[in-house]
Amino acid sequence: MTFANIEYLFLLLLVIPYVVWYLMYHHRSTPALQVSSTDAFRRAPKSMRQYLLHVPFLCRIVCFVAAVLALARPQTTNNWSNKSIEGIDIMLCMDVSTSMLAEDLKPNRIEAAKQVAIEFINGRPDDNIGLTVFAGEAYTQCPMTCDHAVLLNLLNGMEVDMAQRGLIEDGTAIGMGIANAVTRLKDSKANSKVIILLTDGTNNRGQISPNTAADIAKTFGIRVYTIGVGSNGMAPYPFNVAGQIVYQNVPVEIDTEALATIAGKTDGEFYRATNTEKLHEVYQQIDKLEKTKMNVKKYSKRYEAFAMFGFIAAGALLLELLLRKTLLARLP
Repeated sequence: MTFANIEYLFLLLLVIPYVVWYLMYHHRSTPALQVSSTDAFRRAPKSMRQYLLHVPFLCRIVCFVAAVLALARPQTTNNWSNKSIEGIDIMLCMDVSTSMLAEDLKPNRIEAAKQVAIEFINGRPDDNIGLTVFAGEAYTQCPMTCDHAVLLNLLNGMEVDMAQRGLIEDGTAIGMGIANAVTRLKDSKANSKVIILLTDGTNNRGQISPNTAADIAKTFGIRVYTIGVGSNGMAPYPFNVAGQIVYQNVPVEIDTEALATIAGKTDGEFYRATNTEKLHEVYQQIDKLEKTKMNVKKYSKRYEAFAMFGFIAAGALLLELLLRKTLLARLP
C-alpha cells in the first residue's frame, strides 16, 4: 500500500506524548475515596466497568491514527504487468514559426496541425511518441513516452504564438528541428524509428542544413516523413493594426524540393497538405507504417483506500462516546 500524502504520517508522532501524558496523569483525574485500609477491597470481584476503564483511551488513539491514515490517502499497491505490444518510436517535429498562424487551414495552420496530431497520437496507444518544436531554433517539448496523457497535455499547452511573442526565435530551422528529433531517437532499440516533420516554409535559420540533418537521420536508420502544410499561392495572415486584427494575403513559400529530398534520403515520404482534410489523409497514410514488437512494463492503480480508515475513525469515536454516556458515565 502507498500513500499519496505521506507527509501526514508525521502526525502519528503526537500519539507518543499523549500516551505518556495518559499514563502519568490519568490517575489524578480519577475519582477517589480515602479509606484507612484497602484490605476489604482486595478480594472484591472486578466489575465490567473496571475492565472497560481504559477502552475510551484506546478508542481515542484508534480514532486519531485512522484519521491520520485517511488524510495520508492510502492507495492500493500499483499492479505491474509485462506484455508484448506492437509499436514504433516516433518524434513529431512541428514548425511553430509565425507563418503557422496563417488561416488557410481552420482555425489556423498550427491549431489544425495540433488537432490532427492529437487524433494521430490517440490512434497509436502502443507507440513511443515525443514532440520537438522549432522555429528559428529547436527544442524538445516532450521526450518519447508511452504516457500519452502527458504528451497530449504538453501538445495542448503549446502556444500558437510562441515565436510572435518572442518565446522562441522566429524563422524556419528545418535542419535544427530534424537534428533535435534525431538526438531523441538515435539510441532507440526499436526496429522502426520515424520522424514526422511538419512545416510551411523554407529553411532560413540554424547551423545545420536540412540535407545534413537528413544524412544524420539516415545514419541512425531513422525515416523522415515530411509534410508541407499550407495552400498554394496566397494565404490570409492576421496582422495586429492599432489593436485590431486585419487580414492580408501573403505568399506561401514552401520548399517542396528540399522536403522531398529529405524524405527520399531517409526512405520516407513527402506529403503536401493544402487543407485540413488533406492533412487528415496524410496522417492516416503515415498511420499505416509497419509496427515492431516491444516489451512494455505497465502499471495501474486500482482505487483509493482512505474510506476504510475514515469508517474506522468514525466507529472508534462513536464507541468512545457510547461508553462514556452508558457504562462509564460519571456523576458530577
